[in-house]
Amino acid sequence: MSPVPTFIKICKAKSVQDFKPDPYVVTILNCAMWSFYGMPFISKSNTLVLTINGFGFFIEIIYTSIFFVYSNGSKRKKILLALLAEVVFLVLVVFIVMYFVTNLKERRFIVGVICIIFNILMYFSPLTVMRQVIRSKSVKYMPFLLSLANFANGLIWTTYALLRWDPFVVIPNGLGALSGLAQLILYAVYYRTTKWDDDAPPSSVNNV
Repeated sequence: MSPVPTFIKICKAKSVQDFKPDPYVVTILNCAMWSFYGMPFISKSNTLVLTINGFGFFIEIIYTSIFFVYSNGSKRKKILLALLAEVVFLVLVVFIVMYFVTNLKERRFIVGVICIIFNILMYFSPLTVMRQVIRSKSVKYMPFLLSLANFANGLIWTTYALLRWDPFVVIPNGLGALSGLAQLILYAVYYRTTKWDDDAPPSSVNNV
């Protein structure tokens, strides 16, 4: 729920301004893949992975829909093409795994590796925003709560996976925690040089 303040701002302005859709679009496929991984015919006793990522999938659909509504033509085209590619990829993965891989361990391994790849892409999708922050010396379009949530999410899932020892969850989320930490460091470095114009700085940062 960390992007909620960003989308409230977008709705009020009726424009996505310079916010990037990349994190939300990538997270849709990431949640879909992890939901598939958590199903009993892929990975047993992973109800928590299934339910949390299933919920996350629908939330990200809502975020991306709002982003689409308030985007211009070029950004809308980019979002639609990305979502189409994700649907095609997901259908292919499900079809191949379910019809050509019968061994449960092999299914878990194949889907787990794919999940690692997309989990890493999700956590590192803000790299485009981080590059913008460094160039402009402004964190205006890198939401603090989203960066904090990425760090906390990676840290929590890494801890959970270490207790159960699931390397498919440990690897990407460990890297995700580092990615979130890097974003928070950037926020601390460039917060004072940010020109907020008429917008008030995020209240959450003032309390840190």
